[in-house]
Amino acid sequence: MPSTRLKLHSMGFSRWLNRTVGFIVFFVLDIVDFLLCFTYKTLDFFFESEWKPCYCCPPPEAKPTAAGGSRGGKMIVSERSGDYSKVVSLTRTKIHLDEISDTLYSRPSLLTKLTKLVKCFKKDAVKCYDESKKRIPSTKKTILTVNSTVVEKLQRTPRWSDCHCTFCTSWLSSSNHSLFVNVQQPKDNKAQENVVFIHGFLSSSTFWTETLFPNFSDSAKSSYRLLAVDLLGYGKSPKPNDSLYTLKEHLEMIERSVISQFRLKTFHVVAHSLGCILALALAVKHPGAIKSLTLLAPPYYSVPKGVQGTQYVMRRVAPKEVWPPMAFGASVASWYEHISRTVSLVLCKNHHLLEFLTRLLTGNRMRTYLIEGFLCHTHNASWHTLHNIIFGSGSKVEAYLDHIRDNVDCDVTVFHGGRDELIPVECSYGVKRKVPRARIHVVPDKDHITIVVGRQKEFARELELIWRRSTTPQLHTIN
Repeated sequence: MPSTRLKLHSMGFSRWLNRTVGFIVFFVLDIVDFLLCFTYKTLDFFFESEWKPCYCCPPPEAKPTAAGGSRGGKMIVSERSGDYSKVVSLTRTKIHLDEISDTLYSRPSLLTKLTKLVKCFKKDAVKCYDESKKRIPSTKKTILTVNSTVVEKLQRTPRWSDCHCTFCTSWLSSSNHSLFVNVQQPKDNKAQENVVFIHGFLSSSTFWTETLFPNFSDSAKSSYRLLAVDLLGYGKSPKPNDSLYTLKEHLEMIERSVISQFRLKTFHVVAHSLGCILALALAVKHPGAIKSLTLLAPPYYSVPKGVQGTQYVMRRVAPKEVWPPMAFGASVASWYEHISRTVSLVLCKNHHLLEFLTRLLTGNRMRTYLIEGFLCHTHNASWHTLHNIIFGSGSKVEAYLDHIRDNVDCDVTVFHGGRDELIPVECSYGVKRKVPRARIHVVPDKDHITIVVGRQKEFARELELIWRRSTTPQLHTIN
C-alpha cells in the first residue's frame, strides 16, 4: 500500500514537472517564433524582393479588385465563423471548398493571449462585451477574407530557404509534373495484381523500396506489381509553392500518377502513419478497386462530441510537452511555423552534408535512406501537409471508417508498434472498434519506424499472406 502511494505521488510529481518546465520552454519558444516572423519577412524581401505573409495573423479582409481577384483570376478567401475559418478558392465562375485546417491560423499561445488581453484593456469595456457577443456562431454574419498566404505563393520556383540540389528539384525538368513512382514488376510485365505503397509524414518511397522490396519472395515478385509513390512535396515528386497540400490535392495526384497512369482496376494498399488517412480516403472513393487495406500506425483519434476535431487532434499529436522527446519534437513542428522553417532551413537545405557526415561517422555502415526521406521536402509541403491532412482530417477519419465498414468489401489489417510514442496503440484499437472485421497486430518492443525497419523480412511475409488471403474468394461481413 505505501509503495502504491509512493508510485502515484511520483507520477503526479512527474506530470507537474513536465507541465511546469513545458510552460516555461514553450513561452520562450513563443517569443522566439514571434521574433523569427519578422526575421523571415526581412530575409524574404531581401532574397525574393517581396514581403511574404505567414499564418501568424488572421487573414486580412477581402478588398474588391477590378480583375476579380489575384494573379490568374484566382483569389483565395476564408469564411469566418466564430473563432475559426474555412478557406475557399474563388475562381471567375465558381467557389469550391479547399480542405484547409483552421489549425493553420488558430494556434493560440500564451504570448498571443497576453497580447489580446492588453488590447482588450485598451478598449472600452462595452465594446469588448459587444465583440464577445458577436463571436457567437449563431448570430455572427459570414465575412469573406482574403487568404494572402495562398495568393502570394502562386509560384513554382524553389524559395531561397529550400534545397536547390538536383535531387530535390528534379521534378522541374519534367513536363507532366506527376508524382514520382518507384515500380518493381515481373520481368515479363505480366503481374497478376497491383500493390500501392503510401509512405508517412516526413518520409518517401524509399521507406518501402529499401526495406520491403528486396525482401519479397520470388513468388511475390513474379505475381505482383509493386508501386511505391513519393507524395506531393516529398522525395522526387513535385514541390510547388502554390500548393496548400490538401487532402484533395494529394488524392488527385495519386489518382493521376498511379491509378490512371498504370491503369489500375484493382489493387492492394499498404500505408504508414499519415499515408493511412490517404489510404482510407482512396478506399472510400474507389470502394470496388480495393482488394486489401494494410494500415501501419494509423493516426485515428476518436473526437468527442461537441469538440473541434482539428484542434483536438493537434493537441493529441502535439500536446506541448517537453517529455517524451517525440512529443516535444511534434509540438515544435506543429505549433511554431517559423521555428520549424528554421529547422527545415538548417537540415533540409543541407541534407547532402548530413548524409555525408553520417556515412563518415559510421564508417559507411549506416544506410541513409531514412535521412533522405526525412529531409528531402520543403517547409511549405511539410507544414501544410501536417495541418491539412493529419489535423484537418480529425473529424473525417471516423466517417471514412464507417463507410469502409459498411460499403467496402476488403480485408483490413492494422499493425502497430507496442512502443510507438508518436501515435499511441489506442488509435489502432479505435480502428478495430469502428471496423470489427479489422485484424489488429501489436508488435512488442517496436516503435513508429521499427514496425518496418529491422523486421522487413518478417513483415514482407506477413504482407504476402494478407494478399493471398484477400485474393482467395471469401465473404466479409458488411453491416
